[in-house]
Amino acid sequence: MKCGSSIRSVMCPRKTIPSIGQGFGGECKALGSFQNRRNYRLQQVKDAEFQDVMTRGRAFSHNKYHGRLKDWSSDHNKWNDKLYPHWEEGDPRWNNCWKGGKVVATLTSDSPALVGSNVTFTVTLKFPRCQREDNDSNIVYDRKCLNGSSNYTEGLPDQYVYNWTEWIDNCGWGNCTHNNSHNNSHNVFPDGKPFPYHHDWRRRNFIYVFHTLGQYFQKTGGSSAVVSINTTNITLGKQMMEVSIYRRGYRSYVPVTAASIIYVVTDKITLYVNMTQKNDRNVSDHIFIKDIPITFEVKIHDPSHYLNSSNVSYQWNYGDGSGLFVSNNSVSTHTYKLQGNFSPDLLVQAFIPAPCGPVTPPPPPTTPAITTQLPPNVTTPTSYSLTDLPPAEGCHIARNGPYKTSISIVEGILGINIIQMTSIQVAATEVENSMVDFVVTCQGSLPTDACTMIADPTCQVLQSEACDPVDVADECLLTIRRAFNESGTYCVNITLGDATSLALTSTLVSIGGAGGSFSRTAEGVLIACGFLVVFAVCLTFFLYKRYKQYKPIEQEQVQEAPREGLKVYFNNVKAVLFPANNEKDPLLKTKPGIV
Repeated sequence: MKCGSSIRSVMCPRKTIPSIGQGFGGECKALGSFQNRRNYRLQQVKDAEFQDVMTRGRAFSHNKYHGRLKDWSSDHNKWNDKLYPHWEEGDPRWNNCWKGGKVVATLTSDSPALVGSNVTFTVTLKFPRCQREDNDSNIVYDRKCLNGSSNYTEGLPDQYVYNWTEWIDNCGWGNCTHNNSHNNSHNVFPDGKPFPYHHDWRRRNFIYVFHTLGQYFQKTGGSSAVVSINTTNITLGKQMMEVSIYRRGYRSYVPVTAASIIYVVTDKITLYVNMTQKNDRNVSDHIFIKDIPITFEVKIHDPSHYLNSSNVSYQWNYGDGSGLFVSNNSVSTHTYKLQGNFSPDLLVQAFIPAPCGPVTPPPPPTTPAITTQLPPNVTTPTSYSLTDLPPAEGCHIARNGPYKTSISIVEGILGINIIQMTSIQVAATEVENSMVDFVVTCQGSLPTDACTMIADPTCQVLQSEACDPVDVADECLLTIRRAFNESGTYCVNITLGDATSLALTSTLVSIGGAGGSFSRTAEGVLIACGFLVVFAVCLTFFLYKRYKQYKPIEQEQVQEAPREGLKVYFNNVKAVLFPANNEKDPLLKTKPGIV
């Protein structure tokens, strides 16, 4: 025998109970044990309250210190369990509450939240495989997700899992009823309040009931919903938010799924610090290089922009005896001159505008500790005292956030320079290859490896890459020889590295025809034009020093190509014009090895 959704209006055989809210109807289920029959009789006698239905956060719901949340209601209000049936966890009816599988709700928050700010919760529904929400918020079968299962949707009556538009169109906003005999409006929440009217009300087929701190909030929506609460009167510490989701049915609303999450309210500013350094090889090991500035960028966790109008200061102690540094800039730099281990610490202070007059601080936490995983690099207070919560002073509230970490400072490669580029003539049988020697020097520690990357003139398309170990004894000076198969302009990146550092330099090289070799005729032309070239180079150098400005190498490719190609040719000019002076070149005395 079929059972409707109203307990009082349905007669079922003995030892059975009506199945409430099973889509377009329910079936009578066996009562089972004596305990089940007893619970059923109690349910008929006592009207359910929200606190009886929303039980996941019960340990937090009766904290006497919490205040009233704006637009939220007490969970002592009555719950309409005829229109919104409640199923306990483990109830077998959950297995059939959705066609084709189970719906999973993901509930997230932007906690931890500074007391006084807003904390936002987002719940998203994930439907069973090959189901999705269409533009009208009906649930349809997605026939594009078969993944080789061509028979997955065969035999389905139509494309819809739930076609809410079809039956909603048969009634208006005010006369959709869940039971004609009682003439009760279908567009009401569990506490009997009517749905707020929205122009897209036909697309809001899910009802979300949020519950925290002994209060609840109801809203309609599609496959996701967002709710925010202000934390001014919320107890410091860990709290729980839970949500129950119902779907629209013909006779009643049907439970779909539920979820819960722990969130944190704190009186300390939550922050993390991002530390970066030029030439640092591993950004996550907290090992940095001596004599190179470290950039400390402070990131304050303030998703509701509560601190936007505050006066925020940053007080740094870098732990090397250099003193105390105070700034209103979230980004600072510091250079360590000595090797060793250091413990930089930071205190962020914010003065938040507030109404003048006494301010009641939020009460301390009294709820039991609950284990939860917080974001990395985030610290929250473990103990609280009313004396730690500053009242409003001069029409503002002072909050602070501490941060401390440990770092190691070691020797590293400070910089790298290409001091000479020379075109190497090759045998006639290898005329298609042009060889260029790059004489490289560096400052700081000695490198253990060298890499060369050759790309197109924009430095975007990599053409070849080569890495070799290097053995430098006393002085960082080495020659890197690389081959170029074709004439043209190339972007060359050279890196020198050791265990902790990696230094980079880039240049543009212009390779001529005939394998990059120079004929005697070409040498004669170069001799004739040598002095003009020297004059042009000197003039260019003077103007560069006077008006130079930094631009990325990608933006200077057109201007850089002739200048860098000129370097290769000028070395040949130097060899022709001043052959005796080459013998006095200090680079020849060191005889750098060729890589």
